[in-house]
Amino acid sequence: MSDTATTPRPAAASRAGQVMLECTDLTRVYREGPRDLTVLDGLEMRVQAGERVAVVGSSGSGKTTLLNLLGGLDQPSRGEVCIAGESLRALNDADLGRFRNRQIGFVYQFHHLLAEFTALENAALPLIVRGQRKRHAEERARELLTRVGMADRADHKPGELSGGERQRVAIARALVTDPSLMLMDEPTGNLDQTTAASILSLMDELAASAACAFVIVTHDPGLAAHQDRVLQLDGGRLIEQPASA
Repeated sequence: MSDTATTPRPAAASRAGQVMLECTDLTRVYREGPRDLTVLDGLEMRVQAGERVAVVGSSGSGKTTLLNLLGGLDQPSRGEVCIAGESLRALNDADLGRFRNRQIGFVYQFHHLLAEFTALENAALPLIVRGQRKRHAEERARELLTRVGMADRADHKPGELSGGERQRVAIARALVTDPSLMLMDEPTGNLDQTTAASILSLMDELAASAACAFVIVTHDPGLAAHQDRVLQLDGGRLIEQPASA
């Protein structure tokens, strides 16, 4: 039986009221020749279950670095990232991989789909990696593809899809595991206005019904304004922006 907006999945019930993401003194320093380049400098961040937060900032301000640290794809020079109460720094590589599979959904600016797999197989892959039976994984993946408007393209490979269609498959793949936290890098950048609006609606629904937290990096002021909060990354730290009128 498929899920609906009014019937959250079992994992969602335990998320209500939780802090899904917390960063403390998050610092990332890169070595550039004879000097150190500090990209993030003692950054603090806290996102509740069901909250949607946009991160904005100029090119080169460190937004991608921040996403990589939040997702455990890079290690901070100092400080800590906790997701659903779990410190990423305390996990070894194998445990971190399993944790990402269960707790974090990623949507990158570029889709990173596997060329030899269909849209359905790409969307189901995180569940298959987790150990679910292929039939069950594909049932859930087909549901998500339907919700992002890709039901009729499920059997097509990435090379047969437009850029916007590939991005929608990537969004379905990120959502298929019911993550606690969604990390998104310009998620609507390759989508037409109608499709982008449907993706925003889906994000709203998941935040409300599944208590999924969202951190969305974007240059789009309209997308940023649609979120609950807007944080500007400047000088290696996050600055809360006033709510839009």
